[in-house]
Parts: sequence; C-alpha cells; structure tokens
Amino acid sequence: MATIYEVAALAGVSPATVSRVFNGLPVSEEKTRRVRAAATKLSFTPNKTARRLRKQSSEIVALLIPDIENPFFTALARGVEDRAQEAGFSVVLCNTDDDPAKELRYLQIVASEHMAGVILAPASDEVDLGAIASLGRPVVAVDRTTPYPVDGVKIDNRAAGIAATTALFDIGYQRVACIAGPAGIEATEERSLGWREVVAARSPQVPDGYLQHANFRVDGGRAAMRALLGVQPRPDAVVTTNNLMAVGALQVLGDAGISTHEFGVAVVGDLPFAPFIPAAVAQVRLPARHLGRTAASMLLERIGGSTQPPRTVVLRGELEVVAPPATPSLDASMQSVPRQN
Repeated sequence: MATIYEVAALAGVSPATVSRVFNGLPVSEEKTRRVRAAATKLSFTPNKTARRLRKQSSEIVALLIPDIENPFFTALARGVEDRAQEAGFSVVLCNTDDDPAKELRYLQIVASEHMAGVILAPASDEVDLGAIASLGRPVVAVDRTTPYPVDGVKIDNRAAGIAATTALFDIGYQRVACIAGPAGIEATEERSLGWREVVAARSPQVPDGYLQHANFRVDGGRAAMRALLGVQPRPDAVVTTNNLMAVGALQVLGDAGISTHEFGVAVVGDLPFAPFIPAAVAQVRLPARHLGRTAASMLLERIGGSTQPPRTVVLRGELEVVAPPATPSLDASMQSVPRQN
C-alpha cells in the first residue's frame, strides 16, 4: 500500500500538503490536482482509522435539522453534504422534530461517537451544547442562533418578512395578516417583525387576531388560516412565514372556495409541488442550499484549526421575490366575488 510520502514525492509536494488535501484544508487548485492524480496512480487511500485515533475525532459531521420533510431543510442538507463530500467528510443526518429532548440525545451521541463537528438548527433558545463544548468540537448554528459563542449562518429573516408583505400591498391588497411560526423562535420573530413594519407603514391599523402563531407544519397553517377567516374585519391577504404553513393555508382557502386572487397569499420560502402552485401566490425564495454550503465551509474551517472569534454570517441580498403583477382593478374584482365569512 502506498504511503503519504510516496504520494508527496510523485506529486512534487510536501507530505504536509498531501495531508492538507485529504483533510479538506485550503490548498491551491494546481497542487490539489497533482496530489489527487498521484494518489489515484498509486491507489493511495488515507488511513482514516489511524487518523481518527491521532485526532480523537472521525471524519464524520452531524447535521441536526427540525423537519426532514420540509423542502427547505432538504435543500439545506444537500448543501451541507455537497461541501462536506468535497472535503472528504461524511454527514449523519438527524431529525429533531423541534424537540429539545430529542436534540439533546443526538448531541450526546455526536459527543460519544467522537464526530468531528456538528451543524444544527437549534430546537430552542435553550439548546444544550455542553457535551460538545467540553470536547472542543466545533459547532455551527444554521438558520437560527444559539446562546453559546459558536459560529452561525442565517438568512436575513426580517428582510424576507418585509419582502413578502410588501409584495401583497404592491399588488393591491389592504388588510394583510400573518401566519407565523411558534413564538420565541428567532426566525419567527424576525419574519413577523418585517410584516409588522410594513403593515404599520401601509395600513391605518392592525385588527386583533391578524397575527396567528402556529407550528411550522401543514396542519399549523390550516388551523391558523381557519382562525383568520373568522376575524373581523376579515383580512384580504396573508403572509405565511414558512412554506409548509402556506400549503395548509392554501388548502383551507381552496376548501372554502376562495381563490388566491380574492384572498392574496405570500410565502417566505419555496412552495413544494411547484406545478400545482397557484400563479397568484407571491414567493420569497430562500437560498437554502447556499445556506448549507456556507455552514459546512465554516465548520470545516474550525475542524482545520481556525481560531478566529465566533462569527455569524447573514446571507443578505439573496432573496428572490416572485410575485404576480400589481392589479389596479383588484378592489373592483374582489367586490364581484361573493365573500365567505
């Protein structure tokens, strides 16, 4: 079996450079190409077991997300895996269901199995990273932040809420409600804050009941939409702060025979089942895959020995708003459609 020294000699680089290439650390493209070509020619395979014993960690990272069925987190996971694979790391995917107890069990497993690091979307503000921190394993918080001093990467959620709400007012709607996630979750608070700011600037007053909190799933969107249809004066549009809640809201409107022209809908996120999305729905598309790649890159930097202070990267200017054109005759067209109260 070829050794790292033989690979280095054939590639014309130092053994340390070969090690850096196979540990996913920064190396020039030319040297990386030569090292990998030499390794292929010599059938060189890094001794991962020995490396794990030396480093007291594996070449496995954990990804903890709250809902694997949500396409947003599916895309995020793909971004994490793509970047990890490029660096020679494998990813273990853990679904927490936004349950702090389940999250804690997974974190304990990460620690006991000596995984190299963890990327997580915390289930709550009280996430317990004690076991991971005691081992010095790097952590990157994604989509949400933690009270611990760890790296993080997130979307500009306030800007997303502003964009979705503005799209509805620009189309011509006047009484815009909001279906937000559970209170106390950072993304929920920031997106609903964006909604509040636009409504305060564009609408004389916000009736009680126009902000509905729900879980992040389809059934939560259904329950919140039913509640909104009973509020007086009834809103004429709604911002849903995630994609699955939007699916539930659309189901309720469809069951009630209310079209998305009569009752406007804007969603923060990409709706699943794209061919079946009503054309009148406004979407603020989120860079989920880029979010995952960025988080994985930050984690790999820490695994590689980076000691810079913890930082949070906010992906700004990457929100894509897809909205139907403004409808000057919206008020007249809505008056011609029977209301269902």
